[in-house]
Amino acid sequence: MDIKDTARPLDGAGVSAFLRSLPARPRLLGLGEARHFVEELGEVRNEIFRHLVEHEGYRSFAIESDCLMGLVVDDYVTTGAGTLDDAMERGFSHGFGALTANRELVRWMRAYNEEHDEKLRFFGFDGPLEYWAASPRQALTGLYALLDGPLPGTVVSRETLDTLLGPDDRWSNEAAAMDPSQSIGRSDDARRLRLIADDLVALLETQAPQLSAEDGDRAALYARTAVGLLRYHYWMADASPARWTRLSALRDAMMAANLRAVAENGPALVFAGNLHLQRDKSVMPFGDQQLEWWSAGAITATHLGDRYAFLASAFGAAGDDIPPPDTVEGILSTLPWDHCLIDARRLAEVVTVTKPAPHVSRDFAYFPLDPARLGMIDGVVFLKQVTTRG
Repeated sequence: MDIKDTARPLDGAGVSAFLRSLPARPRLLGLGEARHFVEELGEVRNEIFRHLVEHEGYRSFAIESDCLMGLVVDDYVTTGAGTLDDAMERGFSHGFGALTANRELVRWMRAYNEEHDEKLRFFGFDGPLEYWAASPRQALTGLYALLDGPLPGTVVSRETLDTLLGPDDRWSNEAAAMDPSQSIGRSDDARRLRLIADDLVALLETQAPQLSAEDGDRAALYARTAVGLLRYHYWMADASPARWTRLSALRDAMMAANLRAVAENGPALVFAGNLHLQRDKSVMPFGDQQLEWWSAGAITATHLGDRYAFLASAFGAAGDDIPPPDTVEGILSTLPWDHCLIDARRLAEVVTVTKPAPHVSRDFAYFPLDPARLGMIDGVVFLKQVTTRG
């Protein structure tokens, strides 16, 4: 089999043909980023999403960004609340609001919703965290309010809740990322808040019948975010060698929980780093450690099975980082198209014969394709040349 037999031009017809080749119609279609802050990939993603909406019935988009901040964008695209500038400034984490492709996506989703009764939805599915983590205030107080202020004596008063939370900056202390002694995750206040969060989640179950569908979804988001954040803070205070492996796993578990909720509004296109969306374990060097944990995609696939599909992305020349010709990226660079869609399982058969070397990128932010793991991927979106920033 020739390498050209595994690929086709990346266009609407190719995307639809790829979907038809899968064993089941995906509820979630993951499109991975080999590297963040590549505008060309964002532009290709926008084209894919438009095609999925207009021809394949997709109605949701989810991105690796703060799930609570994403509510600002969703309100804007569904109701027109606020402005596009405000949605981009307050609705994205990790600096993603500055990307032109993300702005164009939000603008297009809002324009589509103005013309159609069946609305497109926008979701952030990352936790409210970087390497450090945000205060659980928004999640806990939001859940508390939706439960109509738990009856006196059943959980806690709002005043006590505010006192235990204290100033937000003691939670979001960036120094705690590298120094567990600066985390308050195992303080008496934090331990009590974990019990309160558990009680609020239990109370949500008892009050679920009286909540509207919208309030129920919002309360469930607040509940899993509050519990996830407090758990993350707890392990930020851990000084053992397993600390970063545990934190990485907890983050992807939070992502996976949010993705399962997104799937209920599906089908949806999901956009995040390849490491988060792959079906395999994620492996990443971190200082003098090698971290390994189950990715959000792997966790999601255990729940959705064939209803979860994953397209990895890969690049040829990225600035002055040019893959050697004996790597998967180097081989794919010989294809005649600037943008193409590759059947990853057929590609795996080809490279079994050619035995390409792993690409060791000079760009630490780029995660190359692993020739040994191509069989765990459904497809590859390959861009022959890109520019990078960030």
